[in-house]
Amino acid sequence: MGPPGSGKGTQAELVSDEPNLYYFETSKIIEGNVMKAGREDYEIVDGKQYSLVKEREHWTHGILNTPEVVAFWVKNKIKELFKEGLGIVLAGSPRTLYEGKQVIPLLKKLYGKENIKIVLLEISPQETTWRNSHRRICEFMRHPILSTKNEFLQLKYCPLDGSKLLKRKGLDDVEIIKVRLKEYRERTYPLMQYFSEQGLKVKRINGEQSVQKVHEDIMRAIN
Repeated sequence: MGPPGSGKGTQAELVSDEPNLYYFETSKIIEGNVMKAGREDYEIVDGKQYSLVKEREHWTHGILNTPEVVAFWVKNKIKELFKEGLGIVLAGSPRTLYEGKQVIPLLKKLYGKENIKIVLLEISPQETTWRNSHRRICEFMRHPILSTKNEFLQLKYCPLDGSKLLKRKGLDDVEIIKVRLKEYRERTYPLMQYFSEQGLKVKRINGEQSVQKVHEDIMRAIN
């Protein structure tokens, strides 16, 4: 868990290098379902119809997607991964109290409460704005590259897969970042209290350290 730009995706990839762990990136599921949706495309959850075009508008404006829809997609994927015998690394999910109340009981049932580890990467709002407004992602695998680092400043192609480095339109604009931060504070951060109520400890880690140091702290926390 953590605010936008805290390094959730980067750290999730590193943790998922452990055997039998799958990095479940919820943003990819959301993007995959909404970015190419047409006016007639809907998701039906508990008998209610949700417009995927409307979900795309939320996504591009930095507003969290409808919790009922996201929870539906996430729960289905979790069940699929469990059947395949895989452990899961979730990055930034659940994002709302509704999602948490849907997903956490399922994880407890399938994997056991003792196997749920929660890490909160903490960075300041200023750091969030700086990182996101200067970030590029690769066209192919969406690896995040922080272009403010001197060694990456002149890069045009991803050093990991060779595809073009692109700036995310909309999501990483300063005004949209402000919206995303507000959404995180008001709708995601309250999950920390819910986790506590569920008997789940949240390990807090300074996300403004180097990638390596953050990873080391995470591994200590979950082990």
